[in-house]
This record gives sequence, C-alpha cells and structure tokens, in this order.
Amino acid sequence: MQIDPLFWLVPVASVIALAFAWFFFKQMMKESEGTDRMAHIALAVRKGAMSYLKQQYKVVTIVFVCLALFFAVLAYVFHVQNEWVPFAFLTGGFFSGLAGFLGMKTATYASARTANLARQSLNGGLKIAFRSGAVMGLVVVGLGLLDIAIWYLILNYFIDMEGTMKLCIITTTMLTFGMGASTQALFARVGGGIYTKAADVGADIVGKVEADIPEDDPRNPATIADNVGDNVGDVAGMGADLYESYCGSILATASLGAAAYAASGDVQAQMKAVLAPMLIAAVGIILSVLGIFAVRTKENATMRDLMNSLNRGTNLAGFLIVLASFAILYLLGLQNWWQLGLTVTLGLAVGMVIGQGTEYYTSQSYKPTQKLSESGKTGSATVIISGIGLGMLSTALPVLAVAIGIIGSYMLAASGTAGWSIDAIFAPENIPQGLYGISLAAVGMLSTLGITLATDAYGPIADNAGGNAEMSSLGEEVRKRTDALDSLGNTTAATGKGFAIGSAALTGLALLASYVEEVKIGLDRLGVESLNLSSGVKALKDMSFADFMEYYNVTLMNPRVLVGVFIGAMMAFLFCGLTMNAVGRAASKMVAEVRRQFKEMAGILTGETEPDYGRCVMISTKAAQHEMILPSLIAIIAPILTGLVLGVGGVLGLLIGGLCAGFALAVFMANSGGAWDNAKKYVEEGNFGGKGSDVHKATIVGDTVGDPFKDTSGPSLNILIKLMSMVSIVMAGLTVAWSLLG
Repeated sequence: MQIDPLFWLVPVASVIALAFAWFFFKQMMKESEGTDRMAHIALAVRKGAMSYLKQQYKVVTIVFVCLALFFAVLAYVFHVQNEWVPFAFLTGGFFSGLAGFLGMKTATYASARTANLARQSLNGGLKIAFRSGAVMGLVVVGLGLLDIAIWYLILNYFIDMEGTMKLCIITTTMLTFGMGASTQALFARVGGGIYTKAADVGADIVGKVEADIPEDDPRNPATIADNVGDNVGDVAGMGADLYESYCGSILATASLGAAAYAASGDVQAQMKAVLAPMLIAAVGIILSVLGIFAVRTKENATMRDLMNSLNRGTNLAGFLIVLASFAILYLLGLQNWWQLGLTVTLGLAVGMVIGQGTEYYTSQSYKPTQKLSESGKTGSATVIISGIGLGMLSTALPVLAVAIGIIGSYMLAASGTAGWSIDAIFAPENIPQGLYGISLAAVGMLSTLGITLATDAYGPIADNAGGNAEMSSLGEEVRKRTDALDSLGNTTAATGKGFAIGSAALTGLALLASYVEEVKIGLDRLGVESLNLSSGVKALKDMSFADFMEYYNVTLMNPRVLVGVFIGAMMAFLFCGLTMNAVGRAASKMVAEVRRQFKEMAGILTGETEPDYGRCVMISTKAAQHEMILPSLIAIIAPILTGLVLGVGGVLGLLIGGLCAGFALAVFMANSGGAWDNAKKYVEEGNFGGKGSDVHKATIVGDTVGDPFKDTSGPSLNILIKLMSMVSIVMAGLTVAWSLLG
C-alpha cells in the first residue's frame, strides 16, 4: 500500500521532540549543582534511583520473557494470535521503560541545579525545573510516535493483503504493543509507588512526628530514600504510565478509524481516518515545545502567580492544537471534518476541566484544602474524615465531564453521516463513527502531553530541590523559594494524576471498542466465515458492531456480562487493597529501621553522626521488588481467566466494571491524598499555628495516610484499567477459540 506523504510528518515530529529533549537536557547540565554538599546529596539520590531501576528491570525482564514465550506459543503453535504480537509486546515494554529511565535520569540531575538557581531567583528555579520536566514529556511523546511510525512501516511492508482489511490488520496488530507498555507501566507505577511511600511514611512518622525534626532534615535516615522515591515513583512511573495512554489513544483511534471505513470499501478514506490521530499528535508535539518556552514567572510570585505561569504554556499549546486539528482534518478531506475537529476540542476541554477541578480541590489557594487544614484544630481524626469526604465530593466533576465528553463526541462524529436526528445518530449503523469520535477526543486530551507531562514531572524535581536545600542548609530565603516551587509541584502533580486518570477513562472506552474489532479478527483467524444472527446468517466481513453485541448477547440481562461487571468493579478495590497493604508493610520496616538508628546511633540527632542512608534505601528497594509482583500479575491474569470462563460477554463486562469503578476510585484517592498533602503545606505557611503546632501534627498524620492514596494506589488504577483492556485485546483470539461458558 502506498504511504501517504503526510505520514512522514509523524516520524519527523518524533525526532523534533527527542531533539528538544536533548537540547533541554544539555542546557540543564550546563548549570552548576552548587556547593560540594549539594552535589554530594544529589549523587546519593541519583545512585539510589539508578540502583532501584536496575533491580526493577531485572524482575520486569523475567516477566516479559515469560509472557513473550507464552504469546509465541499461542501465535506459532495454536495459531490463535497474530504472529507479530510477541515482538510488538517486547518493543512496547522496551520503549515505555526507556522513556521512564531517561526522564528519571534527567530529574536526578536537575534537582540540585534547581536548588542552586533558587539561591539567585525564583524564576531561575522555575525555568530549570520545568524545562527538565519537559525532557520527560518530550521523550514520552517522541518515543511513542517513533514506535508507532516504525511499526506502521514494518507492517505495511510485510502484510501482503489488499483492500480495507489490510489497514484493519495493521492497526489492530499495532495496538497489541500497548500491552507491553501497560505491563511495564504497571510495574513502574506499583513498584515506584511502594518504594516512595515506604520511605515517605517512615520519614514522616519517626522524623516529623516522633523526633520533631523538619521535613528533609539530614538527620533523618530515611530522607535520601524519600528523595529517591520521588523520582522512581512520580517520574519513571508517571512517564511509563502516560507513554501507554498516549500510544493507546492514538492506536485505538487508528484501529476504530480503519473499522469505521472498512465496510465502505474506500481505502483512501480509511487511510485518512487512520492517519488523523497520528498527525494531530505530531502537530501537538511542535505546539507543546512552543508552550514550554512560554513558561516564566516574576520574583516574589504567589502560589496563584506560579500556577498561572504554568497554565500560560499549557493553555497556549491547547488553543493552537485546536486550530491545527481543524486544519489537519480539513486537509485530509474527511467528510465530517469539522465535527471531528469539535470532538478533539471537546476532549481537550474535558482534560482542562478535570485539571482545573483537581487544582480547586487540592490546592491550598482554594477553600476545600484550607477548610481541611482548619479541621486539624480538633485532631487528626477529623482531618482524615474531612479528607475522605473531600475526595468523594471531588469525583463528581471529572465523572460528569467525561460523561459529557463521551456523549458529545459520539454525537458530533456520528452526526457527520447521520445528520442531527437523535434516532439516526444512535442507530446501530452509526456506532463505528460515534466510537471513532470518542477515541479522537482521547487523542485531543493527550495531544499536548509534551507540556502537560512537563508540569507533572516538574513536581518531584521541585520537591527534591527543596530537600537538597534543607539538607544543605542553604538558608531561609532559598528554602522559602523552594517551598513555593514545591507547593506548586504538589498541585501540578495532583493535576497531572487527575489528567492521567481522565485520559485513561476515554482511552479505556476506545480500547473497549477496539476489543470487538480484535474479536472479529480472531474469528477470521479461526476460519469462521459467517455467524448465525436472529435475522439469519451473516458473513463475518459484513458484521457490524451491533451484530457482535447480538451474537455474544452483550446485554445487562446476560448473567455472564453482569458477573464480569462485578468482577471488574471488585478488581479496582482488590488492587487498591493489595497496594495499600504493601505500602503499610514496607513502611513498618522503614519505621523500625529509623527508630533503631535513632536509638543505637546516639549522635544522629545532635548532628555529630551521619545516618546510614544506604540501609533505608535498601529496605525500600527490596520491599518494592517483592510487593509489586502479586498485584501486577493479578491484573494480567484476571482478564485471561474471565475470557476462558465467561467468554467475550464476560470480558466486556469486566472491562466496563473496571473502567467505571476504577475511574471514580482513582479520582477519589488522588484528590484526597493531594488535599491532605497541601493542607499540611498550608499550615506550614504560618496558618493555624504554623510548624510544630498541634494542627500541624494533625495534618502530618493526614498527609501520611494520603501518601499511598495519591502516589501508589490511585495512580496505579488508571494503568489497571488500560492493562486489563490490553490483555483482553491480545488474548481475544484465545477467548473466541475456547471458553467454558462462552
């Protein structure tokens, strides 16, 4: 098949992203790390982070080799799977891990430089931290698009087929490398989350509450492990997570575009629908770079001023991508180009609403978090109760925003062929166009990921800079600047988690639709040519989305579907329970170790003896490696067993239940944790008695409870949603070939 000339914009944009990532990295490396003490601390954090990643990648490599061999047996022995799947799976995992590694490497070099520049000005610290975070964002989108472009070229060359079926095969095959990315992302998120929160909780309970020493005090044995954890959890973990969301949304949209136009027989229109999400993502990279250069602030800026500085860059990139999307869809000549342009705009708007809602509920600049701080006047119990209530209330806006985004984008896309009659829009024959619109909205939400991920990766860099400033005794003025950057980082991190969860909801829905297309290809691979429907026998190639729903009886009255929904909803809570308890067990070991050092090494608290930082790093590393395996394997095994027992209907129920329960639960946990964290920061700014007061101690307890909420269980849920979808897609061939009750 002839490659459309516009396609070459995709690899070119990926190279541009990687080039700017290299440019920002080199610019950061030119800056000084400051004093010898600052450089020494940064080196300790860097070594700890790299040591952890090395151990994690050893475990992940074993899992990947076993899964690749399993897929190879399914593909080459039983012939129920595409022969390219084992290789696509491995490349997806490799690029996801590489994105996380490069982002974390940059972050560990940037923290001391941020602290050093904060000695001179607030703006200097903000720019270096943000542009170092931009390395993470640009590496993720650059490697993601590069992987997509390479696989498209390979499959287009090797798959010898004509007509619309070729693009359907290419896009569904490309989609399977998302399982590799999802698997790597889950290990990175869960392992990194357990590591960072074990160290953080241990440092807070013994250091701040029992020993009454400040956060990031060099006398605290767990402080280096805490700083290492910020990088392995919030940089490497988040990078791998959003790499998968980014690629998944593009590939699911391409797959649905190929399916939507397959029945028409128009290969050119089908090609344009496949290219559209890739081109929007490619232009989004270039516009994200422009937005990155727009971020700057003034000296003595307030929290709101700093937030506006970051919003200036993201809003600029968002406004430009809306205009560019309309232009791309018009130039492609798609029949409903302006309606599809509006779906991209709607997806971007939903992302912004979720981000702003998260900021409102978690930032100390607004009433909810300020009231949460005030609840500390009556003790830690009321802080926890108020924080849980706040998190539950905060789910309303994101859920409603996503619901409006789904209905709106479906109606807009379907109206291009159906007109504006409601009955026609929701008619079975227009379902493929509507689903294509929903998935294009997910691409719109993630189109400016280059800059939105930069704002998220900025958070742990600023946090580490504050830790470095405290441990290096840089003075009150410098600490005040790094505290301002750190507080902003807490809000951007919470906003980034909300954004990641929102994108997972739309991407998960697109993957749900792609699963049905993969079922069709699985039946074709088995040699099935037609199926019996209530209207009579119908050829497989002519079957619509609605026909498959009828054939597999996917209705709420089907007990197999209902059981799948219950299992999917249960999976979200089971997964959270496993990861929360894992943090609790690892934190207990850390608390015991810090107490032991304070008791047996008497000179630590007087500053005469340096703590054994390495021992705490080792405890977190071992605990994370051990505890991450069970929840990760359950996430992979559950969809396979559901398919083998309940069949296609059960799997669809599982994915729907997991998506709905997981989305709401993830928003609740991320926002509760973020609000608890910033409620403590609000008190530390001098409100309600300030540092050392009873209110401060109560909010520290709330922050400690919130740590695994916002940094382990909550963020891992969006990967669970997507991983279960990806596993289902990859295993669709086995599910249609054999299931006990299917």
